[in-house]
Amino acid sequence: MARRAGKRRLSVFSLSFLDVMSCGFGAVVLIFLIIHHRADLTASVHDQALLSESRKLDYLIEQQQETLAQLRERLEATRRRIAAASADLIAKTDRRDARRSALAALDERTVADLEDIAALRADVENRDREVKRMQAEEEAQNRTSVRAIKGEGDRQYLTGLFVGGTNVLIALDASASMLDSTIVQILRRRNMSPRRRREAPKWRRAQRIVEWLAAQVPITSRFQVMLYNTEAWFPLGDAAWRDSTDPNALDAALTAIEAVTPAGGTSLENMITALRAMRPLPDNVFLITDGLPTQGAGETRRRVVTGRQRQRIFNDAVETLPGDVPVNVILLPLEGDLLASASYWVLAAKSGGTYMSPSRDWP
Repeated sequence: MARRAGKRRLSVFSLSFLDVMSCGFGAVVLIFLIIHHRADLTASVHDQALLSESRKLDYLIEQQQETLAQLRERLEATRRRIAAASADLIAKTDRRDARRSALAALDERTVADLEDIAALRADVENRDREVKRMQAEEEAQNRTSVRAIKGEGDRQYLTGLFVGGTNVLIALDASASMLDSTIVQILRRRNMSPRRRREAPKWRRAQRIVEWLAAQVPITSRFQVMLYNTEAWFPLGDAAWRDSTDPNALDAALTAIEAVTPAGGTSLENMITALRAMRPLPDNVFLITDGLPTQGAGETRRRVVTGRQRQRIFNDAVETLPGDVPVNVILLPLEGDLLASASYWVLAAKSGGTYMSPSRDWP
């Protein structure tokens, strides 16, 4: 073997190649080690930053998860409140619908009740009118030539007055002669104050007669009051007919009459002229006077009018009276006017009315 070793031939190229290869391999290993060390160092540095960032993110995630949990709790609570509010809204809606239904039913009942009330009122009014009509018919049936009225001392009087008709006119003489029944007393009272003249017993009695007549007018009729002396006028302000069931109209007429002071002469013709202008015409007239007229339509220049002259003035006035109007005369006799009673009796008889000269304590 020593001989064989001594006989091997050495190759420079082979040695050099191995050296080069070894050196190259070593360089590669060195470079690899260097590079691997740098990579570990860089990775270590990067891992620290990532770890810090990761921890930060983990912290933030934990906070957000807590916040998310709180939000979920709040959301759940909100959902519960919404559910409760929805249930309450549904309950309120149901109650509202129920109340609307109840209100609608109440409205229907109210309308029905109002209709029933209106029907009842109409029925009551119809029954009232029927009762009034029946009362009027009964009064008309019970009216005869004898009428009982209450006088002073609760005494009874008999009259033939029939206070009926559709349109009843009460005409009151308001001349100076209505102050008293004697010429001397008339002259004396005419010079008194207006208040004393209005308080004259004869004039107050005439007012009570107007009140009595108006109270006897049937409830189905209408009435009007007229005053006249040298002129004629209506104390209610116009010639329109008033319902006898209206107490205000009668009160107003009586109040207006109380304020009148008897004065001047008497013109029956002017009274009839005012009567003829009424629409419709009266179908029953009650004339309250104390004697024949002293003048016609115009003023007279005579200082003294005789009985015959007054008779002619009366006849001329009666000629203008509508033929189908009955005149009921209530005469409060005046001293010295002898023809008045007969003249007014003829007027009442021809017109289909009634004549009466009542006692001093009537009505």
